[in-house]
This record gives sequence, structure tokens and C-alpha cells, in this order.
Amino acid sequence: MTTAGKWLIEKLNGGLVRAFLIVVGLFWLVPTIGLLVSSLRSPEDMSASGWWEVFGKPSQLTFDSYQKLLENSDITNSLVNTVLITVPATVLVVVIGSLAGYAFAWMEFPGRDWWFLGVVGLLVVPVQVALIPIAELFGKVGLFGNILGVILFHVGFGLPFAVFLLRNFFAEIPRELLEAARLDGAGELRLFAQVVMPLGGPAIASLGIFQFLWVWNDMLVALVFTNADSQPITVALQTQVRQFGNNIDVLAPGAFISMVIPLAVFFAFQRQFVSGVMAGAVK
Repeated sequence: MTTAGKWLIEKLNGGLVRAFLIVVGLFWLVPTIGLLVSSLRSPEDMSASGWWEVFGKPSQLTFDSYQKLLENSDITNSLVNTVLITVPATVLVVVIGSLAGYAFAWMEFPGRDWWFLGVVGLLVVPVQVALIPIAELFGKVGLFGNILGVILFHVGFGLPFAVFLLRNFFAEIPRELLEAARLDGAGELRLFAQVVMPLGGPAIASLGIFQFLWVWNDMLVALVFTNADSQPITVALQTQVRQFGNNIDVLAPGAFISMVIPLAVFFAFQRQFVSGVMAGAVK
């Protein structure tokens, strides 16, 4: 290969690729920037011109829309409901999935492989298929229309993937390490808490991020199983659109807050997430 060819390949693999990724990233951020700017403009300014006009008229920026948002009890209550749904659903899936993944990976019990195949089979069950039967069941036991029912639904459909992911990750832990801990007198619970959990931190963090994002952004399940008192932010914003189509001064900041919280969670655990993905790729 000639010197010019090597130079061209180095440029393509370095600066040009990096510049291309930066451009793609900026285009990907345009809707987010537009939503942020729109949430900081008055309804009159948004009706008169596009959000990009603010870069020439920065005086249009105001926090009045966020003040109105805090005065809207439907939005604020729904934001609290979203937290009350998402946090327990994420914690329960991570804890139960970790325990089940360890059991399937390292504990011997009758029918272990068949039980695991059953868990894997549940991965292909669509959420839409279970909505009506579970809604009827929740209605009979008094769980329909409240937060607990939504949490249980998300936990039930999040566990198969959690068990599958963590079982495969835990199974790659060296057996010698676990046997050495057992020789030191560690029981199964201590072995799980002090050896397996620290080693499985990246995979558990990845699972937590996936589950958090799925539950936080869900609207279908919440639309079916919640009422006006238990609806999360996604349903509340959809209701605002249906009732007040021009209520953009509430919808824009509400939508931005609904989006920025899961983004903050993702970036907070980004390092653990990347470590979990890379560990899965290497294994």
C-alpha cells in the first residue's frame, strides 16, 4: 500500500469519522434542543415564530411556563406517580432477577433447565396479548386503577429478560472463585451478596437502566391500568393534549422534564452501562 493510501485510511479512521459522528450527534440533539427552547418561550412567541428564532432574540427566554407547570396539579401529581411506579418496578426487577439469575446459574434444583427454558419462552410473549386478561384479573382482586397494579405488571414482564440476562452473566463467573468462597465458609446468601453481586455490578446497572427507561416512558400499560388519580406523566401529557390542544405552555416543559429525568439517570450510570455491554460482548 502506498503512503498516500495509508494517509487516506488514517484520515478516514480518525478525523473524518469523528467529525461525521459529531454531526450525527448534533442532528440527534436537535429535537431535544428544540423542546428545551420551546419550554422557555411564551405561547405567543411560539405561535408567532419557530423556536430557532430565540437565538436572535434571547429576550424571549422565560421560566413562566415552568411556573405554570408547577401550578398544574395534574402534571405534578402525575410526575410523583411516575416516580412511585418506576422506582419500585425497577428495584423489584433488579433484586428478584439477580436472585433468580444466581439460582439458575449456580444452584442445583430439580428441573432447573426446564424452568429456565420456561423463563426464556416468556420473552416472546407480547405485552399487548396480556393486557385484557390481566386487566380482568386485577379488576377481580382490586388492583385495577391503582399504582400497585401497574408496578406488578411491569415487574412481571420485566423479570424474564432480567433473569435471562443476569443468569448468562453470572454463569461466566469462574467456578474456582465461588468454590474458594465456599471453602472459607460462605453460605449461598453470603456468596451471592459479597462475591456475585460486586462482580455482576455492570450487568445489574445495565438492567436497571433498561428497566427504568422502559417503565418511565411507558404509556400503553399506564393508559390501560391507571385512573385519573394514579396516571403517570406520559398519560397526563396525553390527556392535556386531548383536553387542551393549545396548552403548549404546560405541555412543552412537562414533556422536557419527562425526557430529561431518564436521560440524567442514563448518564449517571453510563460508565456501568458501557462496562456491562463490553463484558457481555467479550464473554
